[in-house]
Amino acid sequence: MLTSANKTLARLYPGDAVGRQPVHTFIGGADAFRSDSAQHAGRQALELLEACASTAQALAKILDLPAGDPGLAETVRARVVDKLRREPIEDFRLDFEDGYGSRPGAEEDGHAESAAIEIAAGMQGGTLPPFIGIRIKPMSRELHARSLRTLDIFVTTLVKTARRLPLNFAVTATKVMTPAHVSAVAQKCAALERRLKLKQHAIQLELMIETPQSILAPDGRVALPALVKAGRGRVRGAHFGVYDYTALCGITAAWQHPRHLACDVAREMMRMSLAQTGVMLSDGSSNILPVHPHVQQAWKRHFDDVTHSLVNGFHQGWDLHPGHLPTRYAAIYAFYLSTRAAATARLSNFFTKAARAGAAFDDAATGQALVNYFNRAISSGAITLTEATETGLSAEEFDGRSFKSILAARQM
Repeated sequence: MLTSANKTLARLYPGDAVGRQPVHTFIGGADAFRSDSAQHAGRQALELLEACASTAQALAKILDLPAGDPGLAETVRARVVDKLRREPIEDFRLDFEDGYGSRPGAEEDGHAESAAIEIAAGMQGGTLPPFIGIRIKPMSRELHARSLRTLDIFVTTLVKTARRLPLNFAVTATKVMTPAHVSAVAQKCAALERRLKLKQHAIQLELMIETPQSILAPDGRVALPALVKAGRGRVRGAHFGVYDYTALCGITAAWQHPRHLACDVAREMMRMSLAQTGVMLSDGSSNILPVHPHVQQAWKRHFDDVTHSLVNGFHQGWDLHPGHLPTRYAAIYAFYLSTRAAATARLSNFFTKAARAGAAFDDAATGQALVNYFNRAISSGAITLTEATETGLSAEEFDGRSFKSILAARQM
């Protein structure tokens, strides 16, 4: 009985996804995407940073960084500048939904083709972010045919032009309200893979959780596990949609923001029901754009929103404007740098304790969480690999990403 039960648990809860998770998804209209859009957004972000916070002290004042650690602001700003020059966007989502709007059929067909050609050019030129994909319209009665046609045209054009898909490619399915919505997109992806001779599950799915029905099913059960199951192994992420969700909950526009209690409840339902399933979670976006004369106000709001997400275990979020990039990275870097010393000491002590306990050491979950903490900090640019190795772990051990594997190798 226990053998069977434990096998089922291992299948349902394999653990956190292995591999890099982007810290954000940057969304922009598919019609405006160009092969160098990420670099262009980075330049815009740098220009805004220089214009509005040309020194570390100015940035610290806007964001209210701790005054007791003047070196923190210097390090944060320097690393933000480096990130914006080196890798300004980690995940780009070409939008055919809200950010694109309703267009004549022939026009959307054309943009599906042209956007795919631009991505192929970015693949050739090495200008794409590490993660990329498209967001399609919902599987509603009115829009599903249009949405699936856009998906078909885009993927077919891209594969015929580039002979393959880019790394870490995903399709974001919007406003999912029933497993049938997910199943329809998954079936279309499978058909495209067969026709274009792609490997199985080459097209990954991400689900937009932006309706109450995607949190609770009609019978009162938590809806998320069934939605993920309907993806038939394709679902790599679940992304929270703040504004559709709060609107559908009857919250007036003035109070629709990521830190509303309704959003906290929904995110916690997402986190509890998908914990240890390998599905990566992402928070929504701030909708106050950092444009003059409201840059400082928008930056502070965005910084606090991102910090709130991080504190509550959401390590990815959505950004809508190049001006959000400086505060996205500033919040992430301040979060990791301000806690690095304590995390370093704790992880180092963990391996000492684990070695004494031997193979039966049973607090591996906390150890794995600490390894995940450092891997996220390294991949985002918050801390350097040299700083991470102050824990006593090597670069190769961090690259393996597994606490249990590190521990087993050290005990051999």
